[in-house]
Amino acid sequence: HNFKNCHTTSPNRVEIANMTATASANQAEVVLVGCGCPLRGMGWYHAVQMLKDKCPHAKLCHVVEPWFLGAGASGPGGPEFAKFAEETATSHGVQFHKSLADLPAIPDGIKRLALISGRTADNPRLLKESIAAGCATIYLEKPGAPTVAELETMQKEASDAGVAVLMGYNKNVCKFVTKTREYAAENPEGHVTFVSNNTYENTPESLGECFERNCEGMLKNMAIHELALLVSFYDVTVENVESVVADKEFSSMQTLAGPSGKEWTDFDKIKFTITTKTGKEVSVQADRCGGDVSYGMVTINGDEVFRHSMPDEDDLANVTVLEKEYPGAMPYFFSQDPDYITVKDRVADYCANGVEAKGVATLQIAVDTLKLAEYLTPTLKEQLA
Repeated sequence: HNFKNCHTTSPNRVEIANMTATASANQAEVVLVGCGCPLRGMGWYHAVQMLKDKCPHAKLCHVVEPWFLGAGASGPGGPEFAKFAEETATSHGVQFHKSLADLPAIPDGIKRLALISGRTADNPRLLKESIAAGCATIYLEKPGAPTVAELETMQKEASDAGVAVLMGYNKNVCKFVTKTREYAAENPEGHVTFVSNNTYENTPESLGECFERNCEGMLKNMAIHELALLVSFYDVTVENVESVVADKEFSSMQTLAGPSGKEWTDFDKIKFTITTKTGKEVSVQADRCGGDVSYGMVTINGDEVFRHSMPDEDDLANVTVLEKEYPGAMPYFFSQDPDYITVKDRVADYCANGVEAKGVATLQIAVDTLKLAEYLTPTLKEQLA
């Protein structure tokens, strides 16, 4: 056993019990970079899943949280984070750090995995710091970086260092996607549409706030998961697009003022069909005010012949359990709970044991997906103008 007493070196350092979290032989030593506020932050939910041993190959050993262990300690969410940190350090022996540079040496024979779940704009720096901290594999939340150029630089840095980077595009491993693809494979004349919905109120205030907070635009944000599916499974790249056609009847583009007073132009809903030069055809539909069910659909001659939704009945039963366990948490954590577990465990198994992370998006897929978003946004806006 690895017992050690850590005395506080600074007020930001959480005192640790005499048990320190350590990875076993077939587990990756996970460093969560960016925890965020309990119940709100995606990083927090990643932590909770690993602390409950939902991912057998991932052992959460370290949390790096620059904001709440620094400038944000006394601000909104600070006290909630401090309580979570104290409980997690005491009960699980997880060590908390203000920066990646503070991480201790990696134990012999163990591979370190960074799970980067901070703000997209910080990712290029955090990736560099994760490589310097000896991480063998990096799990990067979508879309990876604000721009294609930054993502390509990150790709080169990781490749030069021999570090694998895999993406948190969880819909890639999602049941409704798998079921839709299986049905379509058996019915080649069918046409696939991936539908993504969100629960914003259809008011100028609500959508204006949404446009401002997600100012990279719908295709780089809400619908980026669907674009990743097209890149991963339908050979869609900017170079391979033969045509893209917006469904003008369904789609809607608005210019709305955000809380700051500044105006933003974005889609509140969009539907389009892409045909590739290699002869594949696939559609995406996204609606910010469409509700809380997303699905895959197959049509033949315009008639729907198949649909699988997320959440389905099994998912809804799981959601009910989780709502009781974590009242007040973000609803999307619960509906996507099984997929977050799958992606994390596959990435951790790859890191620790070299097992192929089946279906998980690579950094190359992330680059092609972001390129596709940057190409489609002006193209579709022009068609709807």
